[in-house]
Amino acid sequence: MVFDADEDILQDFIVEAGEILEKLSEQLVDLEQNPDDGELLNAIFRGFHTVKGGAGFLQLDALVNCCHSAENVFDTLRNHKREVDSELMDTVLEALDHTNAMFEQVRHREELTPAPDELIAALDALALPHGAAEQADAEPRPREEEPAASDETNGDITDEEFEQLLDALHGDGPVTGPATGAAETPSEETSGGASDEITDDEFEALLDELHGKGKFTAEPAAGTPDKDSDNADEQITDDEFENLLDELHGKGKSPTPAESEKETVTPPPPEPARQKSPKAPGAPTRESAPVAETTVRVDTRRLDDIMNMVGELVLVRNRLQRLGSESENEHMHKAVSNLDVVTTDLQAAVMQTRMQPIKKVFGRFPRVVRDLARNMKKEVTLVMHGEDTDLDKNLVEALSDPLVHLVRNSVDHGIESPEVREQKGKPRKGTVTLSAEQEGDHILLSIDDDGAGMDPEVLRQKAVAKGLYDQEAADRLTDNECFNLIFAAGFSTKEQVSDVSGRGVGMDVVKTKISQLNGQLSVVSAQGKGSRIIIKVPLTLAIMPTLMVMLGGQSFALPLVNVVEIFHLDLTRTNIVDGRECIVVRDKVYPLFHVKRWLVQGAAAEEETHNGHVVIVAMGTHQVGFVVDELIGQEEVVIKPLGQALQGTPGMAGATITGDGRIALIIDVPSLLQHYS
Repeated sequence: MVFDADEDILQDFIVEAGEILEKLSEQLVDLEQNPDDGELLNAIFRGFHTVKGGAGFLQLDALVNCCHSAENVFDTLRNHKREVDSELMDTVLEALDHTNAMFEQVRHREELTPAPDELIAALDALALPHGAAEQADAEPRPREEEPAASDETNGDITDEEFEQLLDALHGDGPVTGPATGAAETPSEETSGGASDEITDDEFEALLDELHGKGKFTAEPAAGTPDKDSDNADEQITDDEFENLLDELHGKGKSPTPAESEKETVTPPPPEPARQKSPKAPGAPTRESAPVAETTVRVDTRRLDDIMNMVGELVLVRNRLQRLGSESENEHMHKAVSNLDVVTTDLQAAVMQTRMQPIKKVFGRFPRVVRDLARNMKKEVTLVMHGEDTDLDKNLVEALSDPLVHLVRNSVDHGIESPEVREQKGKPRKGTVTLSAEQEGDHILLSIDDDGAGMDPEVLRQKAVAKGLYDQEAADRLTDNECFNLIFAAGFSTKEQVSDVSGRGVGMDVVKTKISQLNGQLSVVSAQGKGSRIIIKVPLTLAIMPTLMVMLGGQSFALPLVNVVEIFHLDLTRTNIVDGRECIVVRDKVYPLFHVKRWLVQGAAAEEETHNGHVVIVAMGTHQVGFVVDELIGQEEVVIKPLGQALQGTPGMAGATITGDGRIALIIDVPSLLQHYS
């Protein structure tokens, strides 16, 4: 293992291999649904081949061996010598799991844990043509110099082999292929110790030797120019170059393009030189100009620092806007207006650098659904929409586990078995749909299934049995409120919401995680037709739009994502239901809370007025009313962590500095209600 190699090379491998391995998981599941897709087979083959090449350069033997065995399987598949089936895919996906595990060890600079010998042996057996396993066991596998080892032919060339090719070209040594003539090139380049690079004249002479002797058996690609020795601009195709390499190894025939892409890996440790260059020196065409770099790798901590500085700039902007509104100086107004435009554009640009497509999360779900459906003997199709929707990188990482649990829950508890679906007149194969879309400054995620749906009456009885409600209160619950009971702490039922993964992660934990992201979670369901779980989260956690309010002379910020509506209320016109103060607005009942009594010391003893402002806030499908003294207006705030003395304060998500320079606490609505109500 060469972790002391050039750090840039190692980082390049980590970035490139990481992207390839993410794609492979989705591609393998697609292949099981479309086993005859030749392009997909080639893409998977190239994926394992590329990861193997980078790992070989870094001398990561265990990773090379696993990727090479998987690569051989797909070489056999794309040559139509074996067909894709579920058992083969189980083995390949297991190999991918071990490859991902070793890749994570590379990322953390740890010693690699090789894939089990039984897995490698299973892959090698699948790499043989269908029905040839017994014959392969009886005969030892030939080495690369024997033409029979078609599954070990090499698509790359070592430095020594290329030197032999140059020597043969210049007449310094014998060659078994067709390129046997001496070329008219300078004598100092004909020795066995010639440079690793080939000159343009030498490469053109090599083309002349290939095309002028009449021994090149492969048909040229369409549009290939006449094979004249004076054609200085002629290029060699990939297939022709691969045939030349096979002639060098003693092959007396022209291999197929599939055979020519194979690569030989000798028993570990592999030869580093073989992996250094995916193509032989001199193989690139001369007219290919280097492409200018359009991207640069930046440490995410720098992006976080820049985002923090932009946040401070937003606070200064807010302060200047407040001062500018109090000034009658026209030039002051224009300057503040220009600063507002520039700050807004800068904030959007910096936020964009932190954005990542949500497909980084979605990419793991095809494998999750496939494995779960196979284990439960169900037939499930996963449909995904909006994979290119961007959101903050921190949210991408934070949403991963909750979404996995919700998707697994839909497959396990939503989709019925094929036999039950047929009895209900449904298709045998169920469908889970995962979608994402941007709505203003928020992202909407939904997980739909066309399964059995939920029975609200069953949920009511479970709530009573668990002691969450008495029978009378449970009977008053609406169907939507019953559906949202699945997120209650300690609420579980094997029929509807049992733990899919067996790791003790309940739906209440999912709701808690979404709440920590300042998001909302809700459920709708139709019995016999399916269920939908909806998640709404902000685009970013760094800067938050809020509604600024006053409580007892102190400023507080309510996240705008929770605010539904605002109205003025005569506080004498309230009602008492089950011992709780409520208001009725448009025939809908809202519990009413005087949050000043919770958050402002001594406020309970103050004489309260008969009029107040009520802010209706939402948590999932629940809506309640907060009574506040004064409404200041909407303001974008930068969330700052609370000091050590205030950390863990119930109902507080953080603090910020308002436009008038005062410190305001940001209210965490779910936590506030959970603690005080």
